[in-house]
Amino acid sequence: MAASGDELIPYVREAFGWDGHVTISPGPRGALGQIWRVEAGPARYALKEIFAEPPSEALLEAELAFARRAAEAGVRLPGNRADRHGRHLITAPTGVWLRLYDWVDLRPVELSAPGTPYELGTLLARLHTCAPAAAREPDGGPPASWYDRLADGPDWDAVTGTGAAWDGRLAEVLDRLPELSAAVTPADPGELIVCHRDLHPENVLTGPGGDLMVVDWDNLGPAAPGRELARALFDWFCDGPDPDLGAMRAMYEAYVRAGGPGRVRRMADFSMLVASRLNFLLVQARVAVDAGAERRHRDWAEREIDETLRITPTPRLLADVLERVREWSEPGPS
Repeated sequence: MAASGDELIPYVREAFGWDGHVTISPGPRGALGQIWRVEAGPARYALKEIFAEPPSEALLEAELAFARRAAEAGVRLPGNRADRHGRHLITAPTGVWLRLYDWVDLRPVELSAPGTPYELGTLLARLHTCAPAAAREPDGGPPASWYDRLADGPDWDAVTGTGAAWDGRLAEVLDRLPELSAAVTPADPGELIVCHRDLHPENVLTGPGGDLMVVDWDNLGPAAPGRELARALFDWFCDGPDPDLGAMRAMYEAYVRAGGPGRVRRMADFSMLVASRLNFLLVQARVAVDAGAERRHRDWAEREIDETLRITPTPRLLADVLERVREWSEPGPS
């Protein structure tokens, strides 16, 4: 896509039946896509350019169905928009895959606000209590290994010793790989439900009315609720070696009080946290050292590598948090 998105304007105007003036300007981006802000007359939309393989029809159907359930449970999320033919996924003449959503003016959640941990715990509980059981991915395959298996040592060979600025820090993380691998195991299929699987601070934002809003449902699929809870505690309240245990406890207790089914009881409950972070780190490192990758992707990968190396937990940190979680008694009625 061109930097301005101008080449897409005639196509999206036709695809969505827009009359009049249309403009497209760049918005935020993530690992799997770039958001473009579309103004079509008085209406505003978020157009997502998908970098990776587009979602399958089965995944789209599962996402839309779960989004409806979540909305009925009180979870706020931007609306999906279909084109004039009822399609939620379209491809432009330039070859890129696109999805359209309602544009919502969002801002980061204020982590220092006293009520934030309670709101996050309640939100996650709502997602989990409305979720159906799901022992397989929407396309019928087994649960994605991204969330419960780590790449082996040889898989890292191409991204180590490259002379990159982060080479030494990566080596320190890989020194702990055997211990971290021991904590990562597949979940019990009987515990799996449909989960968002990507509820980090860039995907849960504050809407215009102050309510939390969940975006970017592209990774939806089966997971154990306790594992998603464990990952969320770290994603939100552990930005480095010193976790905010008070906020973690408040979020955990709010989740339990709101009826959330997950619990964090053993080291294996951190599998989703550890596997997803290290697998993400490996993918971004491969992009960063790939001379054939687009500059925008390499630059973004470098920033993500720096952050992921900073927030990847040590085995000792996981053990310390687990010990504290076990101490937290289940809250009684409020």
